[in-house]
Amino acid sequence: MKVGQGGEGWRGAFALAVLAAAVGALAQPRPTPSGIYTCVDDKGKRITSDRPIPECTAKEQRVLNKDGSLKAVHPPTLTADERSEKEAKEKKEAEARAAQADAVRRDRNLKARYPSEESHAKAREAALDSVRLAIKNSEQRLKDLTAERKPLLDEAEFYVGKPLPAKLRQAIDANDAATEAQRSSMANQQAEMVRINKFYDSELDRLRRLWAGAQPGTLGPLDAPVAPR
Repeated sequence: MKVGQGGEGWRGAFALAVLAAAVGALAQPRPTPSGIYTCVDDKGKRITSDRPIPECTAKEQRVLNKDGSLKAVHPPTLTADERSEKEAKEKKEAEARAAQADAVRRDRNLKARYPSEESHAKAREAALDSVRLAIKNSEQRLKDLTAERKPLLDEAEFYVGKPLPAKLRQAIDANDAATEAQRSSMANQQAEMVRINKFYDSELDRLRRLWAGAQPGTLGPLDAPVAPR
């Protein structure tokens, strides 16, 4: 009997403890809402709640303080397509800002590199000098090849109407190939001269505007070929 009474007493004490815990939980004050959410639904009805409003996920929701003042604004929840469009727009804007910053930097560097028209002219001449030297070497090589070709042609006159000896034919062919290569090289060098002058002309036009007071980054892209090597 004593053992049974002890078991009943234990169960009663446990039930009282559970009841006390439940009452204590109910007695705890409910958390104060972080704000008052308000929005206007698709039908034009204003909805107010102490938490985000499901009917207005696609709309702007204003969060008010207890005194009715504005605490925050929650933007609409975007769809997948809207989110992708927003991200693409933000990426494009970031790229535009980076390009603008790069344009400012390049203009500042250009102006610092060439403080005067004289310094820019010296840079142009230095770039052209290497090409002029290459053209001069090609011209000399062409003269040498012409001189080397004359005795070969003189010798070939002995074989008019006959096949040329293999060694002579090879020498003439090699001279022809070398001459053509030098002429092609000269044409490329002359094109390079034009390209260099066009680059420095465009750069000088930009510099003159910068020297006159134009703000770096406001002149658009440099309309010129790639800088000389």
